[in-house]
Amino acid sequence: MHETAYEIATLTPQQPTPNPGLLPTEIPPGVQMVTLPGGIRTLAYTPQQAPPAPPVPVAQPIPAWAKTTALLTPTIGGGIAAAGVGLSYAAPGLIAMTDALWAAVALIAAAAIGIPMLLRISRTTTGAGRGSTHITQNITATGMFGKANGTINHH
Repeated sequence: MHETAYEIATLTPQQPTPNPGLLPTEIPPGVQMVTLPGGIRTLAYTPQQAPPAPPVPVAQPIPAWAKTTALLTPTIGGGIAAAGVGLSYAAPGLIAMTDALWAAVALIAAAAIGIPMLLRISRTTTGAGRGSTHITQNITATGMFGKANGTINHH
């Protein structure tokens, strides 16, 4: 086998810094320029710093509208529950009232149809025995705003 010998060189403080053409922006992440205890400056990997702790959330006050809503919610719920209980107790009476209203509507409809029919029937039966009545009316007036006079003649 063939072995190659490598020469190990160290920098002394009088020598220039390594990579004089390397810009600070070209240094890869995690590598920094460090000064060793002997005064030699070199590039070295440095331990990663712990990321900054996340900010602690600050407790914010509860808005007034949220407090009001939270306080009114049980009241509104109780009112709805009371209305439901009241309707359940009132249901038989409401059903009876609707039945009575429907009966009243049926009575009004029957009266609206039946009374004109009864009147028509009664006129035809009573008027058949007598002759027909003729009424003549004469009205006269003088001028546009004059007093009107009239006569009625029964035949």
